[in-house]
This record gives sequence, structure tokens and C-alpha cells, in this order.
Amino acid sequence: MSPTETDLVPLSTALREGSRAEHEAAEGSTFMAELLDGRLTAEAYADLLLRLRRVYAALEEVLAEHHADPIVAAVHDPALERLAAIDADLAHWAPGVDPEMLDSPAAAAYVERIRAGAAWGGLLAAHHYTRYLGDLSGGQVIGRVLQRTFDLPEDTGVAFYEFAQIPKPKPYKDGYRARLDALDLTSDEVDRVVEEVRAVFRLNQALFEELGEQIERYRAA
Repeated sequence: MSPTETDLVPLSTALREGSRAEHEAAEGSTFMAELLDGRLTAEAYADLLLRLRRVYAALEEVLAEHHADPIVAAVHDPALERLAAIDADLAHWAPGVDPEMLDSPAAAAYVERIRAGAAWGGLLAAHHYTRYLGDLSGGQVIGRVLQRTFDLPEDTGVAFYEFAQIPKPKPYKDGYRARLDALDLTSDEVDRVVEEVRAVFRLNQALFEELGEQIERYRAA
């Protein structure tokens, strides 16, 4: 999407359309495809969750530090925070494992990019949008797949995908996009946010590719 085009559409549309290719590439990774098909072991999901724990710890720390920034304030909402839910899930999937001991260059690169985003609120909004709207959208599908694949007891292992304070995701997402669209950003700033969203999807794809390197070990017998 060119700078001229971004002048003509709302920010939320520019973000969705401008990052479509990167979004589809991340979703189409071998690791995610096999996880969603129920072909991977519990260890595979645990290793994904351990990486995401690193990501959300950094994201929520940086967002809290910059919550007063007007761009961050437009999207920041404690009801979306996932770190406590991830920790609850890890107690089921990887009890006793310290996420900080995880050797993951992909997660480390992701965290570094999040911290670099503190330079401008628009970059943090890009990270916020990509992660949390994804959790409220496709993330719901992942939660149901996990429950079915691993026959999970109720309220076990999928807190990450449960938003007790957001009972109806669609109206919440509509309001979120409206707040994005109300931001007074220049065309160049819109382009910068779109490019950061693209980068975030590529970082997510790198996580999946890193996990995909162990796909044979992760496949269920």
C-alpha cells in the first residue's frame, strides 16, 4: 500500500490490507498448520507458549511504561493483558520450566524489536494491534483446537485465549479499530505503523519457523 493510498483509508484498514501478505505467511507456517490440524504433541505447544511468554512479558512491561503516550493510550487496556494467563497455562503445559532459560533467537529478536518500539507510541501500537487483536480473533480458534486435541479439562491450559472482561470480542474489536481510526496521524506516520505491523508478523513467522525446525520431534505418534 503506497503513501497515497494510506491517505484514503482508515488506519485500521491500512493496517489490515498493508500487512495481509505477512499475516497470511505467518498463519500458513508448517508449525501452525500442523498444530491446528491436531498433529503435534503437547511439548510443541508448550515450546510455543514459552516463547510467547517472553514476548508478552516484554510487551506488557513496555506498554505499562508508556501508557500515558497518547497513541498507546488509545489502545492500551489492562483487560487484554495475557501474561498472568500464560503463566497459569504454563503450570499445565510446562510445570517447573523457567521461560527465561529458553534458548530462542527468534523470541530474543522479537523482544528486542518490542523494546526498540518504545521510541514512538505508533510502533508500540503496531505491536499491540498485531498481538491482541490476533488473540481476540484467530486465537479463539487455537484455544478450541487445543481443548479438542488434548481433551483438556474445563478451565485448564487455555486461559491465554479466555478474556473474562471481554465477553463479546466483536464489539470490542470494532471499538478498538475505531480508536485507531481516530488517531491524528500523518500519512508518513501511518506508513510507519503499517511497516511495523509487517515486521511483527515476520517476527511471529520466525518463531513458527524456529519451532518448525523440530517438527519431526513434535509430531504426535
